[in-house]
Amino acid sequence: MEGNRAHVAVIGGGISGLAAAWHLKQGAGEQIKVTVLDGASRVGGKLYATEVAGVSLDVGAEAMLARRPEGKELARAVGMGDDLVHPGTASSAIYSRGVLRSLPKGQIMGVPSDLAELAKSGILSPGGLLRVPLDQIFPATLVRTDVSVAAYIRARVGGEVLDRLVEPLLGGVYAGRSEMLSLEATMPRVAAAARSERSLLAAARHIAQEAPKDAGPVFTTLRAGMGSLPEAVAKASGADVRTGVTVRELHRTEHGWRLVTGPVPRPETVEADAVIIAVPAPAAARLLKDEVPGAATELARIQYASMAVVTLAYPAAAFPERPARSGYLVPPVEGRVVKAVTFSSVKWPHLSRDLVLLRCSIGRIGEEHLLQRDDAELVSLAMAEMSEVMGARGLPLDTRVTRWGGALPQYNVGHIDRVARVHAAVSGQPALAVCGAAYDGLGIPACIATARTAASRILDHLSQRGESES
Repeated sequence: MEGNRAHVAVIGGGISGLAAAWHLKQGAGEQIKVTVLDGASRVGGKLYATEVAGVSLDVGAEAMLARRPEGKELARAVGMGDDLVHPGTASSAIYSRGVLRSLPKGQIMGVPSDLAELAKSGILSPGGLLRVPLDQIFPATLVRTDVSVAAYIRARVGGEVLDRLVEPLLGGVYAGRSEMLSLEATMPRVAAAARSERSLLAAARHIAQEAPKDAGPVFTTLRAGMGSLPEAVAKASGADVRTGVTVRELHRTEHGWRLVTGPVPRPETVEADAVIIAVPAPAAARLLKDEVPGAATELARIQYASMAVVTLAYPAAAFPERPARSGYLVPPVEGRVVKAVTFSSVKWPHLSRDLVLLRCSIGRIGEEHLLQRDDAELVSLAMAEMSEVMGARGLPLDTRVTRWGGALPQYNVGHIDRVARVHAAVSGQPALAVCGAAYDGLGIPACIATARTAASRILDHLSQRGESES
């Protein structure tokens, strides 16, 4: 306790930690002091905007789901509601068999719901297309436990749907591979259908039919980029935010927790009544290994994928035709280095009318060797992609390479049960909570939701302790 105020330490200054700090202050106001500690030189984690060709561009997460409320609500609450903008177009494509092809309408994370639309897209070969409707006559594939996405999708509609539709869409979110990713954790609506429907196609049709027709845009961002959100949340939280401070150890004390920071030869300590851990799973595992070994063991099993974002700014005249789509995805079976391209200035028209601004994503789980190339080589690979696929000529006006080591947690088979065991172990420790992308969703709204839950747990504990002491 500091005076009459409880002290809560939040370890991690990404959007999850900052949102947790904000929710703590909303719940307790001046009754608590909140300190946010982060080892990086800035707050925001994977939310980061930088200037490219004079334009502020996201080089980390560049959008958030608009159909989940948590992200928009937080933006509005910290005074950024007027800065929310929506895409100019959501039209995207798959690079399949040497050509950009539009995503079939009605697909559910790559699973087709309309065979005519699938055929029209041209994404599958004739043989692959003929395999899909067999799903409707095959016996049910009973799914009683969590299985990989690949195992279920391949059994129902064949390898081409998996390789050329599901794999690139999942890869765009997780930078993972369907052979490892959990059906339950990454495609929950499909997993629910797999427990009750005989046909995956019929289930996909039902999901598509039940989707709201007037739900509005799927994504939203901020006018200055999602990278502008963390600073606003940090300021609104009123927390003492300290960057360049890595927490190396966490120990329980008689009245709360002791955090060990600073260099090993000259350690410093921070005393706190409660702690929220909002760092990636490997770092959380190291912090919890002594005090909550059960949670640490489970967290250490969560793998992470690394990737790089290569941002290019071209004059519009470099393209024979100005790109009309928001971007495209590349299936791993195509054997290309670039896995996804976003035409930022098409997707977000407010960015620039004179330039073509785009992002090329490189790296999936297991492709760390690609990221060992230097920045100049990654830029050359991205330029070659634009030249071959889009016909771009000449040099970009500006480039930026942003590397995200260990950026994306892999929701592999058994993930939901693994996270449940983490929460069960942590719940046995008073004044401790965890939040972040490793648990219940990678997107910004999902991270904010975990932060709100963690803050509520700590506030409940502090309230109960206050009542017992009064």
